[in-house]
Order: sequence, then structure tokens, then C-alpha cells
Amino acid sequence: MAVHRVAVLALDGVIPLDLAIPAQIFSARPETPYEMTLCALDATVATTAGFSLTADAGLAQLSAADTVIVPGAEPIPRLPDAVLGALAEARDRGKRVVSICTGAFALAAAGVLDGLHATTHWQHIDELERDFPEVTVDRDVLYVDEGDVLTSAGVCCGIDLCLHIVRRDLGAVVANRIARGLVAAPHRDGGQAQYVPAPVAVAGDASLSATRGWALERLAEPLTLRLLARHAGLSQRTFIRRFTEETGTTPLRWLLNARLGRARELLETTGRPVDRVARDCGLGTAANLRLHFRRALDTTPTAYRRTFQRASDPREPEPAR
Repeated sequence: MAVHRVAVLALDGVIPLDLAIPAQIFSARPETPYEMTLCALDATVATTAGFSLTADAGLAQLSAADTVIVPGAEPIPRLPDAVLGALAEARDRGKRVVSICTGAFALAAAGVLDGLHATTHWQHIDELERDFPEVTVDRDVLYVDEGDVLTSAGVCCGIDLCLHIVRRDLGAVVANRIARGLVAAPHRDGGQAQYVPAPVAVAGDASLSATRGWALERLAEPLTLRLLARHAGLSQRTFIRRFTEETGTTPLRWLLNARLGRARELLETTGRPVDRVARDCGLGTAANLRLHFRRALDTTPTAYRRTFQRASDPREPEPAR
């Protein structure tokens, strides 16, 4: 794999967790092509945690990178022209430009987000919308993918976005392997509205995580809303309400995305025919699998397999008949 250079730009007052997310996910691994460099306007950068960081490189590294990532900073800084110009130039040169949390303000100030959809931490959504009317702000999403410009909501949503980038670059298997190492969800459904403070929080012992785990072990089976609600010991109406409050998405939408994720792994790691992949992930027929792949990923199962299945990967043998 050709080296893919990732430049993480630390602004003054950078949030350490925002910075640590891309630093961890895009660190060098045998199965990934990423080479990460910490960049900054000055050699030393103050953080919100009270300690300082030493950057490996200056703004010039942004022009040499393939992907530029801007973590959030607090308070949202007024950026010098040198930083804004470097970000605008990176975008003009066709680099992939990414923000985590309030890093979206830097991209917006540089004009990178003009005419695009974007998001940021829910506490700063109104501010982004007010200060940058050229940007269409999406309020209830974990991240926004506009091709070569991507933005994430608050803090930990940066994990979702960075894993999404890995999934785009290298496929679901590599992204899932990295997620397991982080003990993070490979893919979370729903939006950041589920994290806005609510009058009554969901108690830990009332969580529906056990039902979601039960469903993930039975994706090939005909799971219905009635079966899911029965496993949770709730009426269907209460189950739908609780599930949506807890995950930010409906039970059936969550189930569809889980089945698509399973299909992606099977296409990457096995030689099973497409119709069998469809059955094994619970989508029934090859035609149904193709329909949902086209809607969700704008590709076909066969094209996806061709892109992400490597000749050196072990193939799962077919069972004896």
C-alpha cells in the first residue's frame, strides 16, 4: 500500500482527547498505510488540560499531506491568516480535509465549508450556523461526509468519523479490527441529539444493550420488532421509544445497518457467493442486498468485494455439504 500522509493540525487550546483520537487511529500499523505527523503554527502548543505539546512540523507539512485533520480547541480561537491560508490551500490542492468537534470553525473560517453540509459539537451548533451562513449545518448527526471534506460532532464522535475514514480507505475488516483495539463501536447509528441533556437519563440497568447484543448474534434470522420487544420485556411502542432515545435511531434502521456491516465483512473475508452473503447477514436475497448497498454505499456488493478483498487475505473455506 502506498503511504498515506496524515497531518493533524493542533491549534492553540487544542482539546487533548480530540487530538488523541486521530493520533491513535492513524498511527502506523502493519495493515494500514498511514503515516501521521503532528503540525502546528508554533513548535509548542497549549492544551485545555494545562500541559503543552511539541509539534513535529509546521504548516508546510499540510501541503505534503494527503489528509489534514483539525481537532477542536477551546475557546474557539481567532486564527491567524497563515493558518487559514494553509487550510484553504490544502483544500484547493485536493487534499482531504477533516475536522473534529469545534475544529469545524477553523475549516469554516478558511472557507473550506462554504456551500457544504457540516456539523460540530451540539453546544456550538447555533454559533456555527450564525457565524457562517454559507455553511449548511446538520444538527443531529455524528459526522458529515462531503467527499473530501468531513466534519464530526463533539469529541468522541471523532472516533466515529476516523473509523469511517478507515472504512472508506481500507474496508470494514481493518476498521473493525482497529475499533476492537480501541474497545469502541465499529459503527454507531443515530445522531448527537441522544447526548443532549434530557430531563430523565436512561438508567444503566434499563439499557437495551443486551437486546442489541442478542440481535447481533442472530442477524441471519428473521428478526422482527415484536421479537426484539419481547426479548427486552417491553411493549412494542415502549421499546421503539426507549430504543430511539438510547441510540438516536429506530430499531429497524439499526438492524439494517448492522446487517450491512456484517455483509461488508463477509464480502471482504470470505469467498461466499453474493446470494449466500445476503442470506447469512439477514437481507434475504442478492437483489435486496444490491438494493441496500446501492442506497447506503453507492456501489454493488461485487464492486465492494473487488475493492477491499485482497489476494493475500485468508479465505473462509466453504463447509462440506
